[in-house]
Formats: sequence, C-alpha cells, structure tokens
Amino acid sequence: MSLTAPCVALDGCSQRHAENRSVLVLGIDGMDPDLLRQYMQKGHMPNFQRLATSGSFRELRTSIPPQSPVAWSNVITGMNPGGHGLFDFIHRDPRTMLPYFSMARVQGPSHSLRLSDWVIPLAGGKAINLRHGAAFWQILDAHGVPSTVFHMPANFPPVDCSSRTLAGMGTPDMAGTYGTFSFYTSDPAEQAGDVAGGHIYTVEVENNRVAATLFGPPDTFREGAPQVPISFTVWLDPSKPVARIDLQDHQVILQEGEWSHWLQLRFSLLPGLESATGICKIYLKQARPSFKLYISPINIDPSQPALPLSTPSSYVRDLWRRAGFFYTQGIAEDTQARMDGVLSDGEFLEQSRMVMDDQFRLFDLELARFRSGLLFGYFSSVDQNSHMFWRTFDKNSPSYSPELAANYGDTLEGFYQQMDHMLGKVLARLNDNTTLIICSDHGFGPFERSVDLDGWLLENGYIALRPNAGEQPWNLFEDVDWANTRAYGLGLQALYLNLMGRERYGTVLPGAMAEALKTEICNKLLAMRDSETGLAPISRVDKAEDVYTGPYVSDAPDLIVGYNQPYRAGWDTVLGEFSSVVLKPNRRPWSGDHCIDHTLVPGVLLSNKRIVARAPALTDIAPTILAEFGIARPEDMVGRSVFKA
Repeated sequence: MSLTAPCVALDGCSQRHAENRSVLVLGIDGMDPDLLRQYMQKGHMPNFQRLATSGSFRELRTSIPPQSPVAWSNVITGMNPGGHGLFDFIHRDPRTMLPYFSMARVQGPSHSLRLSDWVIPLAGGKAINLRHGAAFWQILDAHGVPSTVFHMPANFPPVDCSSRTLAGMGTPDMAGTYGTFSFYTSDPAEQAGDVAGGHIYTVEVENNRVAATLFGPPDTFREGAPQVPISFTVWLDPSKPVARIDLQDHQVILQEGEWSHWLQLRFSLLPGLESATGICKIYLKQARPSFKLYISPINIDPSQPALPLSTPSSYVRDLWRRAGFFYTQGIAEDTQARMDGVLSDGEFLEQSRMVMDDQFRLFDLELARFRSGLLFGYFSSVDQNSHMFWRTFDKNSPSYSPELAANYGDTLEGFYQQMDHMLGKVLARLNDNTTLIICSDHGFGPFERSVDLDGWLLENGYIALRPNAGEQPWNLFEDVDWANTRAYGLGLQALYLNLMGRERYGTVLPGAMAEALKTEICNKLLAMRDSETGLAPISRVDKAEDVYTGPYVSDAPDLIVGYNQPYRAGWDTVLGEFSSVVLKPNRRPWSGDHCIDHTLVPGVLLSNKRIVARAPALTDIAPTILAEFGIARPEDMVGRSVFKA
C-alpha cells in the first residue's frame, strides 16, 4: 500500500521537539468505561486510578458500527469508514452476491500450468490488505520518527513501511481461516463433521492406540487445493489418564487436562521442492472412558512465516528468536471451540490466558528497549473474555446460573486487573518527555436476545423466497428470489438495498425510490417491539451518507443497524441464514457484545496529559499522535488532537 499522506515539513522548533519526545499507546480492545469505573471504585485498578487522577480519563466515541476492524481502522487512519473502506466484519461483492471477510484476502497465483492433478504456479499469489488510507506510522516514517506497532488489528498483511510492525486481527491461520481447530473423540455421542469453528473427527481406540489425521494448509499445487494431511498416533496408558502423542518427530506426553508446548509441523507441498511449516498446541481433554483430544488451529510459524507477518520481514523472526513461538493467528482466543462445546469454560479460560501471556511477553520485550519515537501495543484479552464471561454476572442472561457466577463471576475483573498490572510496568518507565495514551475501540454490553434481520425483512415483505425454498432455515444465497427482493441483511449490522445497477439482480431504482425505501425500512425497524420484553430491539438506524465521508462511501451498506441493549444480530443472519423466528433468547456462551447502537458502547481514553477535547473520538487518535511529534495531520483525516482546543 502506498503512502498517500503528504509529507509536511517541520520547522526547527518542532523538529527539536519531536526528537525529544516519545509516545506510548496501549490499545486495549473492548475496555468498557462503566466497568473500569466500577473496578477503580473498588480499589482493584490502582494504576488506572492513579493515571485518571493525575492525568485524564474520558469516554471515547467509537466507530459506526462499533466493530473492531472498523474501529481500529478509524484509529489507524484518522478517517471514518468512508475513508478507509471497512464497514463490517463481513462485506459482500454486489457483482456476485457472495460474502467475504472484510480485512484481508489471500489471492492465488494469477497464472498456472496444470499437469495431471498438479497445478504449477507461473505467477505468484499474494496477501492483500483491504483497508485503504495511510496508517499513522507510515506518516511518522515519512518524517523520520521510529515506530514499533504491535499486533495492530486490520493490518494484515502489514502495510509497507520502515517501522517494526507485527500483524494482528485479520491474520489467518494456515488453513486461510480466522481459526479452525481439530477435535478427535471416541465418544459415540459426538457427531463427526464440520462445526462453526473447526472439525470433529470420530476415532476408535484399539489396544490403547488411536490413529488419526491432522489436516494442514491447502495444497495449492494440487487441483482443488486439498488440505495437506499428517498422520499421527496416540498411545494411551492402560491404567493412568496419560497419553503419548507421536506427531512427525514430536513425542508429547500429556496428562488428562494438560496442554502441550508449541509444536512445529512440516507440510510437504510440491514433492522435493516446496514445504511449509506451522505451529499448534495439543490439549488432552480426556483419556477415558472416551478419548478426547483438541488440536489448536495451525498458526503461521513465526520462525518461517508462510505469509507476511511483519515489517521488516525479519522482525517476526527476531521476536521468535528472543521469545520463542507465539500465537500469530489474528484472533487467537478460541471462542468457537467453547461455543461448539469442545472446550469447557475452564479450558477456554486457560487457553485465553496463554494468549494473554504471549501478548504480555512480547510487549515486555519491546517496552524494555523503547527509548524514543512511538510504541503501540494491542491487547485482546478484555474483549474476548467480555464476550464469553458476561453471562457470569449478568443475571438476566439466559445462560446465567448461580453456580456459573460462583465459579467465574470475577473472571472478567481479573483480566482488567491484568491490564492494570501491565500499566504499572509502563508507568514505572515513563519520563517527562513521553506521552502515554490508553484507548479502547469500544465498550461492552449484554447480549441476551438476538434479532434475525433477514427473517424480519422476509416477514415484512422486503425479501422473497424461491418457490422451491423448502423448509426453514433458509439461506440468502440459495433460497432468495432476487427478482422480487428489495433489501437484505449481511454481516453484523449491515443492511443493503437490492439496488439496480449495483447488485447483480437489482430491483430497486436508484434515486427517489431507493431513498423512500430506506426511510420506510428505518421507520419500521425503529417501531419494532419485542413482545417478550416490551423493548425496542433497534434504537437507531443510520444512512451511510449521513455518517460517512470519503471516497468509499458508495461501497458502504445503505443502512447501519444500531441494536439496542440487550440485543444483537442473530448468529445465523450474520452469514445470510434466516428463519421465521425473528426474536429469540441467546443461550450461547458468547453473552456480551458491542455490535450495537454505537452511542451505547463508548470506549475509554486515558492519558498522562490533559485531554481538552470534550467528546473525543477514535478518529482523533492518529492526529493526536502526529501532533505530539509536531506533524500536521493530512487533509483526509477527520479527527483533531485531543490535547488541543
């Protein structure tokens, strides 16, 4: 990605000021201002309390919609989605009417030669970052300010720069997904097949031996790109809950309930010429009476990355040499394994703490050598565990129980306290020339009931089904009669018109007809009431042209749906499946959320400097960082420094 921001010359005074200053930014995903205040008042966050008292603490306006890829792109570019082009976790191609993940795309070779079932690439493929606009550290680069940017979301592959950067959210596993686990079980009650976050394999235990196959990355040298298989064997102790796993040249002995260290695996592609390595962890969930083994998603190997993970490319290998193997998958906490019932609450919690330990260990290395310029560190634990453990203290949650509260009710507070401990180490290293900024991309709230947006559109006559659609649940891409459909939902908060000239099978005329339809849908959504609670499930609906500016507004959803607390989009509707049940309780472990009305989930902003801005926003972070080094913000940034009136 090229640097589009202009280089603004520094005068002598600003240059000297910039040379003497440093900025340290802590990006804590999902930190909620109300919870932070609550924990500070209890005396459990002494370092945050100290910073709030001696410096500043404000709520931080989040993005529209308040989703992490969108929000962190606002931080990165100082622009709203109309400027950087990310509008939801899920986007759609109107030419094909198919969905895709919004942050990045791995593109195969443009030319290849087919010989039998082999596909020989003649022009290499590449990973593409789908976010537009210059990143603030690219602008710092242009002014000679050294930067280290750690695990930044929506930065895979890392944009071109001379700074040290490590990719974060959006980085796939070796299978090219956001995380696909493997689970092996001899329990006859378990059903083999694909689940939301992985694959369940049924195996047999014969003479205390289990033979199984682990499937790795797709072999792009073969027709159809089948996943590369690795056979492995598990030997069970005949009398103790212990197993030995023989996997390539690894022999791992695990007790029941024990995790392995990182294992480096080799995947052979083109015989004798090409291979790739990945890393995984193994968890022996149960030895007897039924055998149960979990293998994590296969992460890209930081010692030999198959895809670009850092700038310079040697930086990720330098981290590996200094710290050993670590999670490279963009969203490393395996929430799907918990929701699929593969991991229990306690097992997920242990895995989540391993992710946090990795992030802390790597950040500590950078903090120790930070002297000048910019250091940005990102931390995911508060966000992912807010999603999973909100039900442990929300008595209105359909999945709350007193037993759950007794066992895990203080789990989330514990992660906040870990952030406080980390802040204590940072405060101990600050000097008078360092500006400290702590920001979160959004806050949090309860997710107790779900809204099937496409089901509502069907019920209200905006979606039509094919005559042969069959029994529910239906699928947007297989069962919809597009010739008689006027609007559809996709992603967590996006609603699109079936616009003529834009959508492949468009029916709605642009102009007055489209505007009238948008207004009609807005009014009806806001008038919706839940007969079970009496509440309005949707508290606001924004039109793209009213909230976005920039060159990519035309790519935006026509309407951005702001769900009211305690509602969110239903699980099925996100990827285009829907039924006739529009409103229903959310009984899944994923019980807290932020993909709702943006005014209900502000983030946090703290600094050791006085914050002057009355209503700071995520788009102010990049201009604030630039201003601390005496660099004027580019014209396409919509934010301002929070330290200036």
